[in-house]
Amino acid sequence: MKILAIETSCDETAVAVVEDGRRVLANVIASQVVKHAETGGVVPEVAAREHIKAMIPCVQEALGEAGVNEKEIDAIAVTREPGLVGSLIVGRMTAAALAFAWDKPLTEVNHIHGHIYSTWLDLEKEPEFPILVLTVSGGHNDLVLMRGHGDMDLIGETLDDAAGEAFDKTARLLGLGYPGGPAIEEVAKGGNSEFAKFPRGKMEGFDFSFSGLKTAVLYFLQDNEGSREDEQFMKDVAASFQETVADILVGRLEDAVKKYKPREVHLTGGVSANRYLRGRIEEMLSRVAEAPVFRFPIKMAYCTDNAAMIGAAGYFKLRQPGK
Repeated sequence: MKILAIETSCDETAVAVVEDGRRVLANVIASQVVKHAETGGVVPEVAAREHIKAMIPCVQEALGEAGVNEKEIDAIAVTREPGLVGSLIVGRMTAAALAFAWDKPLTEVNHIHGHIYSTWLDLEKEPEFPILVLTVSGGHNDLVLMRGHGDMDLIGETLDDAAGEAFDKTARLLGLGYPGGPAIEEVAKGGNSEFAKFPRGKMEGFDFSFSGLKTAVLYFLQDNEGSREDEQFMKDVAASFQETVADILVGRLEDAVKKYKPREVHLTGGVSANRYLRGRIEEMLSRVAEAPVFRFPIKMAYCTDNAAMIGAAGYFKLRQPGK
């Protein structure tokens, strides 16, 4: 089954063609990062206008890259929620119009479910259930226990800000620009992760909180205003921040692994591109008895928002009875 998928939840206009939920025939992404770097973050109205400009060219490019025409497409999948309302409308209206014009079934996919399926892309064999999935992105932190297709339990989520948002805000405070995740990871390589003791926000269960961490970084920089011109000081702050985020995420994940004993652990979302976080999770899992298989998206392009993951999620949703 070949699915044309559309993703416009935030600032990436993405269109893909995915076969049987895992084989990516085309994955086109029109990024707005340069546009939003001017304002240090995504402006919703600007994002929606840019989607309108890029949508049809992206559809045409995806079909061309996949070497297929509309007659060879079996279904259309599109992101329904969550995301920026204006951006989502552009994608959903385009998908609905194509489904009507081409007489194809249309399925709407939750954006987080898309990230969950990003680790299935380009795999020869399907992962084994149960799977514990940690999704970390700019707007979401979710810990999901996946027992099968369509059988997912949300066991933990962010109570306020997401880790990706904390990365972006801290990067702005450090003058590193947007997006913040890659910038902080690069600067932190030369820093001392024990330099600043930021709060871990420990709480009961598997939920996350990062608002206190953002505030702590702000106050720390204000208290040390005279040191901001010191390059090593900024590296140390970046490393300490990154270490704190990793401690929070890995700590919750380790507790969940011990309780649910999954066969596999998957890291998805934009922050899954962070190599330091990947390494911390690998180290943690090596200490766990009967360590589960650890996966993250095979390609960097599958970490951030993309349509291929929506196509994968849409395929497995369409396979479920009644969908």
